[in-house]
Amino acid sequence: MSYSEFTTIGKAVEAFNLTIEEKRFLAEIEPVSPSTTLTDYLASTLPLASSGSEKARSEGIIYPLLIEVRRILEQRVSVFSGEDFSIDESIGLNGIVDFLVSRSPQITTIQAPAVVIVEAKKADIRSGMGQCIAEMVAAQKFNEAKGKAIAKLYGAVSSGTQWRFLKLSGQTVTIDLMDYPLPPVDQILGFLVWMVKDVSI
Repeated sequence: MSYSEFTTIGKAVEAFNLTIEEKRFLAEIEPVSPSTTLTDYLASTLPLASSGSEKARSEGIIYPLLIEVRRILEQRVSVFSGEDFSIDESIGLNGIVDFLVSRSPQITTIQAPAVVIVEAKKADIRSGMGQCIAEMVAAQKFNEAKGKAIAKLYGAVSSGTQWRFLKLSGQTVTIDLMDYPLPPVDQILGFLVWMVKDVSI
């Protein structure tokens, strides 16, 4: 097995003995204004990326947004794209993660604690939720193995223009039932910055 084989939420829940909660947990978060650089970049790339492939959406929308999060947090975090994140092949926690944000500033290799996982999908973001949950479980185990266990970590499944957010705390996965659109950039950027800062280490 690998992350990509967790094609439904149910498969991840069963494999890792998880409990699901369905409720909004991002309703009160303040938006964050993007830099002029990101605003100008997205103005030119959004029309192209939003009608393109999953790779185009990842490179044209999601990655620049995560790099903006790193800029806002003064390079105290690192962003990884398309990295191998094989934690335990025996239970299917192996393969490539689309995006991972770590609270370590080191950029050459993933360091604990991993705090946010983003799974990219071209259209149906629900189809990526099982995979995202499995990757979040892997991040949890990775942090524990490195002696950097944290109380919660976050995830998102995104087409670039639509975002769905998740939280993992212990064995409980909370799914925010809202799909949040981009644009506006400010709201999604606010969520991502808050999620990284919300994790106590």
